Amino acid sequence: MTRTCAACGAANRIPIAHLADAGRCGRCKAPLPAGREPIDVTDAATFDRIVRQAKVPVLVDFWAAWCGPCRTVAPEVARAAADLAGRALVLKVDTERLPEVARRHRVQGIPNFVVLARGQVIDQRAGAMRHTDLVRLVDGARAA
Repeated sequence: MTRTCAACGAANRIPIAHLADAGRCGRCKAPLPAGREPIDVTDAATFDRIVRQAKVPVLVDFWAAWCGPCRTVAPEVARAAADLAGRALVLKVDTERLPEVARRHRVQGIPNFVVLARGQVIDQRAGAMRHTDLVRLVDGARAA
């Protein structure tokens, strides 16, 4: 995983365990804020590593390109990721590309949101949601 420095444009490798952390650019030492965008997960191994190593709750958006409600809710997911920066990670999992991950989490309808903490499912909801509701879902996991 990499994060691009806004000051110098350098790509900085971020260990999975520190994806929610702020840091400093390896080249120019400028601050690197915590990620504010959803992370597109492209393989099951990466998904498993992130969920297992995350120090913060993980909100997973299970979606597909053909799904109209999924496309409609995408800006809400992006807003939730920005609101949760440093407090949680937001992952996007394409159910067409990673059907085994969707099956493992018993996703039967999309969009579907799963909150995990310490590798365990804390909450799961199907259907479109506003960013404020997604943030509340994650905050409930943080309190648990």
